[in-house]
Amino acid sequence: MSFSLAVLGDSIAYGTGAARPDDAIGPRLVRALAEDGVDATLQVVAVPGAVSAALAGQVRLVTRCDLALVVVGANDLTRLVPPAAAAEQLGSAVRDLRVLGADVLVVPAPDLSAVPWVPPAFQQLVAVASGELQRRQTDAVQAAGGVAVPIGTELGARFRAQPALFSADRFHPSSAGYALIAEALTPVVRSVARGRAAA
Repeated sequence: MSFSLAVLGDSIAYGTGAARPDDAIGPRLVRALAEDGVDATLQVVAVPGAVSAALAGQVRLVTRCDLALVVVGANDLTRLVPPAAAAEQLGSAVRDLRVLGADVLVVPAPDLSAVPWVPPAFQQLVAVASGELQRRQTDAVQAAGGVAVPIGTELGARFRAQPALFSADRFHPSSAGYALIAEALTPVVRSVARGRAAA
């Protein structure tokens, strides 16, 4: 079975911080699908530093696509983009990807309070802001026909407890961190692939 996967979004979608390109989320998911006998092709149009407003341009680069994975929100938080605006831009991108015939999975914004360089005095404020964007993103994604994958709470706790999950910049995941993210996404991605095969 052939299957096409597109990855859109920001530096986490791209794989910044991974020791090798193959350690990023997209290649890890392709390998997981191969274990199921699914021959997946990968197109990564994610751009480090991207905010949700950039998704419209990334969608235009996507060719044939069975599944689109969107990872976005961290830069909207750091650049203080209003949550309502960021969520609306994400929802629009999801609708456009659905028009292309793709199933769409979205990883909402991470809990940036887990990032090591956030001072303890600001962690609660950052956690609240992250949660607000996550909620708005989830609502927008669902309304647009996509699926929000709520891995942030569990992974945020893991990242907070294990500094080795961050790369040397103490912001992006390390290869070990990307392995954890991909592991959390793999069951959902496999489910989409099986559904496509059965259709």
